[in-house]
Amino acid sequence: MTVRRSAGLLLFRRTADGPQVLLGHMGGPFFARKDAGAWTVPKGEYEPDEPAWEAARREFREELGLEPPDGEAIALGEVRQTNGKLVTAWAVEADLDPAAVVPGTFTMEWPPRSGRLREFPELDRVAWFGLEQARAVIVTAQAAFLDRLAEHSA
Repeated sequence: MTVRRSAGLLLFRRTADGPQVLLGHMGGPFFARKDAGAWTVPKGEYEPDEPAWEAARREFREELGLEPPDGEAIALGEVRQTNGKLVTAWAVEADLDPAAVVPGTFTMEWPPRSGRLREFPELDRVAWFGLEQARAVIVTAQAAFLDRLAEHSA
């Protein structure tokens, strides 16, 4: 069995109230009415022959429609999500206006077995969260990235 891998960039900024991270709410019908567990590091899958760092930057571009920021990348390691996917992430300090995001899209049959294909945004919105607020909404396994970022910026 081939392990599916994703890579992504977790943007963070420093505020008077502590660090904030930029998360994306997963698009499509399955997450439309969910909040907790429906927010993610902007990321995407990559093939074994593509370096994870390059994939993270490419996926940032595809998911947010913006160039990934330059700056020091802090390796946050990897986590295994409940679906078995291995996710690798880096934190980069940068500010970004969520209104500037132009999300990429994907196509799927919806409603199921209807024969109709519909297009949905990869991320239907992005927002800045303080670390505690982010912990309450992020995909459970990805909370480890928040902990690692907090340790690094302490």
